[in-house]
Amino acid sequence: MASNVNPTVRRRRLGLELRRLRELKGMTAEEVAERLLVSQSKISRLENGRRSISQRDVRDLCGVYEVDDHRIVDSLMQMAKDSRQQGWWHAFGDIPYSVYIGLETDAASLRVYEPQVVPGLLQTRQYAEALIAGALPESGVPDIEKRVSVRLRRQDRVKADGQPLRLWAVIDEAALHRVVGGKNLMREQLEYLIELSQLPHVTVQVLPFDMGAHPGINGQYAILEFPDATDSSGVYIEGVTSDLYLEKANDVHKYSVMYEHLRAQALNVDQTRSFIENIVKRYMTS
Repeated sequence: MASNVNPTVRRRRLGLELRRLRELKGMTAEEVAERLLVSQSKISRLENGRRSISQRDVRDLCGVYEVDDHRIVDSLMQMAKDSRQQGWWHAFGDIPYSVYIGLETDAASLRVYEPQVVPGLLQTRQYAEALIAGALPESGVPDIEKRVSVRLRRQDRVKADGQPLRLWAVIDEAALHRVVGGKNLMREQLEYLIELSQLPHVTVQVLPFDMGAHPGINGQYAILEFPDATDSSGVYIEGVTSDLYLEKANDVHKYSVMYEHLRAQALNVDQTRSFIENIVKRYMTS
């Protein structure tokens, strides 16, 4: 199996297939759990890809669903084996939001709204270091450096030559005025933001203060879309101690509509660059 198999995405695909087999059988998750003498939450976590799936799990579930085609069983067993491989992010040890990182690594496009800071995929090393140190004052230097290294590695998707991530970022004006790490650092960060915004697959729009209330007023979120039609789009919302990943079509639709409103209210691409350039000049003269 190729080394670039993404275990997070493979686990999600396997979970979706197992859910499909259960629904074809006309069984509820509770009924399956009762047959296998496990908790209903385990079945749910297997199906939504939030729990590692063993080959034994696949074998037992295929038995309950009376899957007779050995080719299907063998394929699912192989997917289970692949899903237990480690992605590049595991080399950094225990890191937060590893599930999201796995999804982002395999995504074809990402639409993100950031109300307070420059999006992680568009940050300089110095900005990321200052931001993480300020947000996590009790973290030691090794932990901060690990988080920064992971963030920079994630940026490879944006800079890839072959199939880069299609990134659309709407950034609140507040993020441009929040002085992270000093004015010189902010100037360099905003100049870097302008540079990346000129890439053909990166779109940056600023939502100015004078727009008043808007659909993103409740906070940051990101919408991920995948190249494989079998992978459903999802909405990621980052929290302090945990994150939330929404996959229901109705939820994704609502956030997508909200994002379209944000894009419509934000400055267009050319206006955004001029807007950021003016703020850069202020950092240079102040």
